[in-house]
Amino acid sequence: MLNLASKTQAVKRSLQRLAAGMATAAEPIGATKVPMSNLEPNAYINYQRIEDNLAVVRDRLKRPLTLSEKIVYGHLDDPHNQDIERGKSYLKLRPDRVACQDATAQMAILQFMSAGMDTAAVPTTVHCDHLIEAQVGGVKDLERAMNINKEVYDFLATATAKYGLGFWRPGSGIIHQIILENYAFPGGLMIGTDSHTPNAGGLGMVACGVGGADAVDVMAGLPWELKCPKVIQVNLKGKIGGWTTPKDVILKVAGILTVKGGTGAIVEYTGPGVESLSCTGMATICNMGAEIGATTSLFPFNHRMVDYLKATRREAIANYAKTFQHNLKADEGAEYDQTIEINLSELEPHINGPFTPDLATPISKFKGEVEKNGWPAELKVALIGSCTNSSYEDMTRSASIAKEAADHGLQTKSKFTVTPGSEQVRATIERDGVMKTFEDVGGIVLANACGPCIGQWDRRDVKKGEPNSIITSYNRNFTGRNDANPATHAFVASPDIVTAMAFAGDLRFNPLTDTLTGTDGKPFKFSDPSGFELPPRGYDPGQNTFQAPPKDRASVQVAIDPKSERLQVLKPFAPWDGKTPTDLPILIKVKGKCTTDHISAGGPWLKYRGHLENISQNCLIGAINAENGEANKVKNQITGEYGPVPETAKWYRERGIKWVVIGDHNYGEGSSREHAALEPRFLGGLAVITRSFARIHETNLKKQGMLALTFANPDDYDKVRPSDRVDILGLESFAPGKNLTMVLKHEDGTKEEIPLAHSFNEGQIEWFKAGSALNLMASKFKQQKQQEANQQ
Repeated sequence: MLNLASKTQAVKRSLQRLAAGMATAAEPIGATKVPMSNLEPNAYINYQRIEDNLAVVRDRLKRPLTLSEKIVYGHLDDPHNQDIERGKSYLKLRPDRVACQDATAQMAILQFMSAGMDTAAVPTTVHCDHLIEAQVGGVKDLERAMNINKEVYDFLATATAKYGLGFWRPGSGIIHQIILENYAFPGGLMIGTDSHTPNAGGLGMVACGVGGADAVDVMAGLPWELKCPKVIQVNLKGKIGGWTTPKDVILKVAGILTVKGGTGAIVEYTGPGVESLSCTGMATICNMGAEIGATTSLFPFNHRMVDYLKATRREAIANYAKTFQHNLKADEGAEYDQTIEINLSELEPHINGPFTPDLATPISKFKGEVEKNGWPAELKVALIGSCTNSSYEDMTRSASIAKEAADHGLQTKSKFTVTPGSEQVRATIERDGVMKTFEDVGGIVLANACGPCIGQWDRRDVKKGEPNSIITSYNRNFTGRNDANPATHAFVASPDIVTAMAFAGDLRFNPLTDTLTGTDGKPFKFSDPSGFELPPRGYDPGQNTFQAPPKDRASVQVAIDPKSERLQVLKPFAPWDGKTPTDLPILIKVKGKCTTDHISAGGPWLKYRGHLENISQNCLIGAINAENGEANKVKNQITGEYGPVPETAKWYRERGIKWVVIGDHNYGEGSSREHAALEPRFLGGLAVITRSFARIHETNLKKQGMLALTFANPDDYDKVRPSDRVDILGLESFAPGKNLTMVLKHEDGTKEEIPLAHSFNEGQIEWFKAGSALNLMASKFKQQKQQEANQQ
């Protein structure tokens, strides 16, 4: 111990250093070790990397940084040498974690297995939420799914155990809600094999939807490649209140930016209005940012995030983030590529649709639009929940509306379904009487899963082809998305508006101004909805549905039956043969919107997500053929016969004939599903040539060894005739920024040369030459293992 004299001398020396401006350096942020999750005690938040990277980046760029730039550049693999230019550079990043849902996880894990590795390099989780079909109600639907999908669940359970991944069993809830409750943290970088991964932006995380091949890269310890995003600022003023909810913010933004306005950009929310939004409300806004094509969306760190972290038993993360908050908000004077101003005090509730999530209408004008457009006014079904809107706050606000209607003796006129986002939310709303409130007015509580939002809905109240209207608090409403009925007019709104409309049974009802009649014969108008941001009694975790990896993984055997109709071990694609492609037939010239739902349909096809051969039978069956205006009917350019798209593609492949697809604007819009890229590759396709691509789909095509090309002049799309044969010139000197040339050979003997642009960089060109990114990775891994063996 120090004696009094030595203590006095130590104090004196400290005062002298302070006086001389020589104060001892503060302890580095990395000296504190805080786990990323309560479920992963040995995986720590790496704020030190962000701090160190930003010191380098700031010195290089010499300008203020946006929040998204801080987080993205803070995860650079090589901050010293990385080229950094918004909208142009390809960044190599080191994500903190990976998340996969069960439908996409199958293919991601199959690819990881084929690469020959034994452990994921970063924390990774798999969530069973996509394969549970809504039919009669939560408990029975879950039991049915467990039986139908047993071999897939067994595969995922054993594969996650084998490779060191966390596994959330069926019934756990929707991936994005589980991530928000357990894994998201301010300043983190995550990729997920689902397009609504940006939900975690509600906790200040840069979370991006990707294809499974990107996930495999990160799981294998390779950097993730992302085109340096532009940054769109949405500045929020005023204060949200009344019937207006966070959902209305993103519905409004979708109307402004459209389904492709956010492509290549991160949407960053700023301004004093942010303070009036709950953490789960911010997550709602970020979640549906996928509908505008954005790379991701996020909010700055604030006290609402602190409250949510504490409520979900992560106070240590909240306190750690407070010490790092200078890097969890934008620098003063940061510059944005575009700015949108929204006054929350003046924002009306919105309803978007039908058939596209960016057709935005304020509720005061919606009745007029229904009547003007002849949309079916009778509301058949109202559905609340989903990964976008199933928080405790959403549920309690909707319950306040349902209770008021019940107090007037009313039951819902429309069928009314409720999807809890997680087991934790389900258990909590059951404990607090919210679930009973819904059931008392006629509501049906579905399983903790995606359900009707992704087409997992055994709907029987209308016939296919029968025009009808539904309204949901979901995110997507593409044609046939929810119920496989192309005549269903699906509208998207807040849970508040959806719930109120369920009692009216009519799309023309405006709960802000219109009245309903109670059983006493008296009219009444709904009060403003009210709810709880967080449960006053805390969350009830419900059943434990998490499976951690076992300590002894070597003895685990991955369950795949060679005769399975649902799971199939992958075989590598053939590398490029080095020859100039000539006389390629056009499989289909696609007209208009072509989402990943059109290219690789969901619904009943979800069961084949782990079997490439079987699921390829849905390839492009929803795309509209420009030649005849029909879906799934194309001409075989050799035989002259018309047939389904997959069968025609397979016919070409079996005869060694490569083919191309011609696409319109924003081709591949929608989900992250890589099957939309795997299937054309499996069936023998060489190139997809479009006016423009959606971001994730373009990357997915490249990963699978496909040529993703665009018309240098978008109007050249009109020059292509479905009967043309195609040459693609310039591959022998394929290089970044250098156009290729397409030669169109018309049936009348004439030819046209059309320049084709591309966004391939050197590494992506190597993917094409190797046959796929996975081929290249497996080759390098094999070489590395051989070198290690030789050294031993």
